[in-house]
Amino acid sequence: MSFLDHIQRCNNARLDEFEPWFIGAERAGFLHREFAPVVAERTDLFTRRDRAWHLDAALDTSDKRTAALRGFLLELREQGHFKGLWRDEAYPVTWEFTRTPLMTMERAAVPWFGARAFGPHMTGYVRRKDGMHIWVPRRSYDKPTFPGELDNTVAGGQPAGISLHDNLIKECAEEAAIPRELARQAKAVSFVSYLNQSGLQLKPDLMTCFDLELPEDFTPYANDGEVHSFELWPVQRVFETVRDSTAFKYNCNLVLIDFFVRHGLLSADDPQFVTIVSGLKMMYTFPNGIG
Repeated sequence: MSFLDHIQRCNNARLDEFEPWFIGAERAGFLHREFAPVVAERTDLFTRRDRAWHLDAALDTSDKRTAALRGFLLELREQGHFKGLWRDEAYPVTWEFTRTPLMTMERAAVPWFGARAFGPHMTGYVRRKDGMHIWVPRRSYDKPTFPGELDNTVAGGQPAGISLHDNLIKECAEEAAIPRELARQAKAVSFVSYLNQSGLQLKPDLMTCFDLELPEDFTPYANDGEVHSFELWPVQRVFETVRDSTAFKYNCNLVLIDFFVRHGLLSADDPQFVTIVSGLKMMYTFPNGIG
């Protein structure tokens, strides 16, 4: 295992298996060729032309699109799709988070439609006399996704209707009992992006990286059952664990690698330095255009 292995693991998509789908002139996501027949049954919602799928133009507002697709997704859930991961949490459908969403979509369905998901991922670190340390949580063993794996100090998906920073503050309270006054000091410092495929699902996601220097006398604790436990690790141990293993949840490795780069832990003389740094921000170009 290596840093580049983690980058390649997150960017494993076989792009020739997908076709884009559009809302008007804007690309909203991608459909796998084996999932497309499910969508094709709803001729009242989708049509295919020019090697792409198009949402019915009569759905000309965000609210209309959201309502129509929600009805379809509920039908799919009844048919056994989404494997119990339905959360009743609406994600914005947009390629750029700062733009008004084209619509919102149930979180569990987003990767099935290849829409981009967003989220804040924070590294909480402590400067001690013996060097920098990072608070490392282990995910609850009861979580439906990646149970028991290591994670970023605080992280979460990005629902519609809340800013990234406010969402991070909320997640800090829920996941790590970090007081609002302290959480507000977290700084957006970078982003990582990737194109990950799991079966018929595509995640062309973008995660905003935050740093928060925590007081030496502060100890986070699991507040909502999402985290099994927290441990304070020397940064070198985190560095070596990421470099040498798959102990961390797959995309959390990218956030930590970005942290290592920004804090000078990865040498500029490393023969893979440029490849690693550029690989953290993978942007793809399809014939229809993507970024």
